[in-house]
Amino acid sequence: MNQDDQKRASAQAAIDLIVPDLTPDTVLGIGTGSTADLFIDLLAEHQDKFYGTVSSSKASADRLTKHGIKVFDLNQYSHLGFYIDGADETTPELALIKGGGGALTREKIVAACAEKFICIADESKWVNTLGNFPLPVEVIPMAKTYVAEQLERLGGTPKHREGFVTDNGNIILDVHGLTITDPVAIEQHTNHIVGVVTNGIFAQRPADVLLLGTSTGVVTYTR
Repeated sequence: MNQDDQKRASAQAAIDLIVPDLTPDTVLGIGTGSTADLFIDLLAEHQDKFYGTVSSSKASADRLTKHGIKVFDLNQYSHLGFYIDGADETTPELALIKGGGGALTREKIVAACAEKFICIADESKWVNTLGNFPLPVEVIPMAKTYVAEQLERLGGTPKHREGFVTDNGNIILDVHGLTITDPVAIEQHTNHIVGVVTNGIFAQRPADVLLLGTSTGVVTYTR
């Protein structure tokens, strides 16, 4: 299978995993990105089996709405049975880097509200150590220079994602050159920098299940 086939297979595996547990009052958390888009398209075939969704981005909310799937504010439904989303990198421990699409803060909030976080990805996202993919950090605009200086002290090279504004009205600094051997510690340290909204390491709340599309089929990892 090529990369697109792997993404589609992992999305279908997520559908197969959750459908037996859906009930008429189920509200699902839905992520952002190309693999999440494939999941949304497949989910539309089962919309009579659940109540609605909470989305991590406007783009995903728009896609869900086009399929006729209800989208709610998280403040209406703060407990979610499942959160399904992709990743930019994943380790065997199911720590992730997310945020290539810029929705990391809302993704992290929705993931925190879910009983089970299911990550869907293709095998190009599989790494032993996080950091080859630049770490996205959402930053209050007035703190850009200060935060960049602090990120440099961590050993990274932050670059402003030009022309991009998050759904929260903030900017993204993509940090290149990090080798993240202790993802929980780096996640916590980065989040403590004044001016940082959050960063794209998902290690304090990693995925519970990874459905990894490979050239020979979908491999399931759990923690």
